[in-house]
Amino acid sequence: MNIIIWLIVGGVIGWLASLVMKTDGQQGMFLNVVVGIFGAMLGGWVLSPLFGVSTINQNSFNLPALLVSLLGAIILLAIVNLIRRGTTR
Repeated sequence: MNIIIWLIVGGVIGWLASLVMKTDGQQGMFLNVVVGIFGAMLGGWVLSPLFGVSTINQNSFNLPALLVSLLGAIILLAIVNLIRRGTTR
């Protein structure tokens, strides 16, 4: 059951990150889930030690964990945009 919640929350985080970065029209539901989960991993590696909170990948579904995961997903989309277009938008 935890995996289903993880996928749903990852999808919502990926969708929110794509809205912030204005890439929502380019990605579908599957890519939103991928961005949310890999963004949470990136946030776990980079942002968790700075803020001292966990991410959704560590089975922590509280507000600080969701915010760190969202920031990680936004950073991931900015890196992808930088590689693909040469600008973060």
